[in-house]
Amino acid sequence: MSEPQAATLAGDESVLVSGAKAGNYAAFEELVNRYEKKIYRLGMNITGNPEDAEDVLQDTFLKAFEHLPEFREDSRFYTWIVRIAVNEALMKLRKRRSSKEVPFEETEDQDGEVLVRDYADWRPNPEQTLAREEMEQILRNAIQALPPGFRTVFYLRDVEGLDTHETAQLLNVSTGAVKARLFRARLRLREELSKVLRRG
Repeated sequence: MSEPQAATLAGDESVLVSGAKAGNYAAFEELVNRYEKKIYRLGMNITGNPEDAEDVLQDTFLKAFEHLPEFREDSRFYTWIVRIAVNEALMKLRKRRSSKEVPFEETEDQDGEVLVRDYADWRPNPEQTLAREEMEQILRNAIQALPPGFRTVFYLRDVEGLDTHETAQLLNVSTGAVKARLFRARLRLREELSKVLRRG
């Protein structure tokens, strides 16, 4: 491959995808290199387990490679592999989940409005009372304590920055359900953080 060709491949996702679909393995490898850290982080955030996250990473790109001819280039490749990764991560959780675990509850009406239960008061600017590293660790622990459905929506919306519509499409749920889960996830995180801060 010439240097201009390599530079083009490195810069344009659509060129990489077209090349990969045409059988250029180097193009697909560049896509893997570009997104593997994000997919691993997504798997880690949803499953909370490094081995599962590694499996999610490998299975995601294997499935992407196998189904590449089916990928329609009118959408982003990254969005497509995120959908695959989310499905793989949730499958991991379902396999691992014990029958005793209570499924996360959805207390909402048809419009996605949430019936909020009593939550602990949220103190203003709590991060100022703890060192930044301690707060980040507390936040990571609190995120991992969320039910899988809430954690996935929180990660896609607040960490990856996907919008409500994209998240709904990825998870195959209504936009109302995405809004409800995100709202509940944020409230639970605030509740957990305020408990820790009061103890401190």
